[in-house]
Amino acid sequence: MPIFPPVTTEPETDALTREQLLPAAKVLCGELGLGGLEVTAFADGSLPVYAVGDKLVLKLYPPIYRHELDIESSVLRAVHGRLPIPTPGVERAGGFEGWGYVVMERLAGETLKEVWPRLSTEDKQRLAPQLGAVMAALHAIEDPALDVLGPGDWAGFVAKQKAVAVERHRRLRLDEVWVAQIPEFLDSVDFGEPEPVLLHTEFGREHLMMVQDDDGWRVSGLFDFEPALRGAAEYEWVGVGMFVSGGDADFLRRMLLGYGYVPEQLDEALSRRFLAYALLHVYSNFRWYLAILPPPAEPTFDSLAKAWWGTSVTQALTTSEGSGDSVSRPAGSG
Repeated sequence: MPIFPPVTTEPETDALTREQLLPAAKVLCGELGLGGLEVTAFADGSLPVYAVGDKLVLKLYPPIYRHELDIESSVLRAVHGRLPIPTPGVERAGGFEGWGYVVMERLAGETLKEVWPRLSTEDKQRLAPQLGAVMAALHAIEDPALDVLGPGDWAGFVAKQKAVAVERHRRLRLDEVWVAQIPEFLDSVDFGEPEPVLLHTEFGREHLMMVQDDDGWRVSGLFDFEPALRGAAEYEWVGVGMFVSGGDADFLRRMLLGYGYVPEQLDEALSRRFLAYALLHVYSNFRWYLAILPPPAEPTFDSLAKAWWGTSVTQALTTSEGSGDSVSRPAGSG
């Protein structure tokens, strides 16, 4: 008698709840020699994730998402011990009844999403360059294990995303005032020929851990690598603009400088490329973004680039008190 539901379609998989899968997760832990530990479901995340005792985490990959097991386990092993902050070490990974699983170390602290409302302006000013340095270290990692990551042709990926951008955003019910501007805006952006790097792709408050000590708040970990890709480093800043800085130009500027940009590079062309990649992102949903992020001064993409990825000194000074405190990514975004 199988312990995991024999789901084969996306609707069947999405209908399963973490609580429904909890008995199966407990049986699997028993099979893995972890039966004496308490197993409880985490509330967040697009895949079922469970705390196993107070030091381990079990993440499940339904059959239709089994390929994401290879991605996440490979990236976790490649980055472990190579960043200025911890990432979960893989204890074991494998398959059971067609489902995939990873047992990994549990990171210390609270998510940045939970901590953000408690951070002062000074806390955020110290945090931003830390996050920039973490991202730079991530992008610098090279490892043969990362060959499992797609897309194999970044320029081809961008071209494909451009070709379906209008259809995608219209399907997601973005206002036609915006949809009509997409082709001209994307055609006006020069993406260049960037060297592919390791991308987390969802470098946001929900995936960063924080702890507080005598010196204040500091970053204590980064997790959730299942959507990882190899591509242009600028693609990573989509998630930052949406789900970390959230329209706070001062925070974004400090993070970019911590990453390694120099002030002369923080220009309008950079902001427009970030926005263009946001339109092309695999989980892009501008109708939702417009509902939760600061509104642009005018209903144009140039104005939107300035509102969400603006980095000028003047703009940074006016937003240094922070904005977008309620921002978090949609539950099913990956």
